[in-house]
This record gives sequence, structure tokens and C-alpha cells, in this order.
Amino acid sequence: MSELQGQCMCGAVTVTATPARDALGACHCDQCRRWTSSMLVTFQAESGYAALGPVKTFTSSDWAERAFCADCGSALWYRITLPGEMHGQTQMAAGLFEDTGNDLKLELYIDKKPHGYAFAGQRRQMSKAEVEAMYALPEEGDHQ
Repeated sequence: MSELQGQCMCGAVTVTATPARDALGACHCDQCRRWTSSMLVTFQAESGYAALGPVKTFTSSDWAERAFCADCGSALWYRITLPGEMHGQTQMAAGLFEDTGNDLKLELYIDKKPHGYAFAGQRRQMSKAEVEAMYALPEEGDHQ
């Protein structure tokens, strides 16, 4: 996949990232809707992405942090902080880039999606329970 270059709304943060797959995802969870005033549309970034400028991070759950421009507040990325296989996985905000060239292939927290939000076409959809099961911490004594 090709490397993409983008920026936040004010231009203070520039981002370079390569999509890990040819897919976009949309998250309808309460936090993403509050963060973006809509849904967060992202792509999974390959490791080695770069962001220059006034980046701030916020620990938003037991398993992730969110990054944003300290000047204009633009959403930059959502990164998994939970130990394990998904640690470090970063979902880059698609709106930072002119066009990723990818189609929307996944909707998360579909049972939290407001009635008026609709996308054309078919895609994989995961409920709150399905998404949160992916991030479940191991039971006491199960982790090595």
C-alpha cells in the first residue's frame, strides 16, 4: 500500500502513514461519537507512521489511548495499549488524508449507531459485546 500524507485541521500536525489493509472502519461507540461529534472513521496504520507537531494523548479506556492536535483538537489516532497481540495497533483518523482510496468495510458498536447514521452497501458489523470481547483482559491467573 502507498504511504499517505495528511494533516490536522489547522495544519500544526502533519501525519505520514501507510494503511495496513485496504479497508476503512467506522466506530459508533459513545466515546468516538463524543470525540468526533459523529462516528470515527479510521484505517489501521502499519508500524512506522509519523506525526510531527503538537500531539496530545488521552487514555480513554483500559485498553486504548486517543491522540489529537493540541492546537485545533483534530482527532489523529486511536491506539491499543492493552498488552498482547493487539498492543500498539493504531487506527489512524481517515479524515486527516485527502483520500485513502479504501472502502468502508467494518462498523463497530453497530448497536450504538444513532438512527440517522447510514452508509450505503454491505459490510461487516460488530456489536458492543463483540468488540469488547476482543479487548477483554485475561482472567486472573490466565496470563503469563
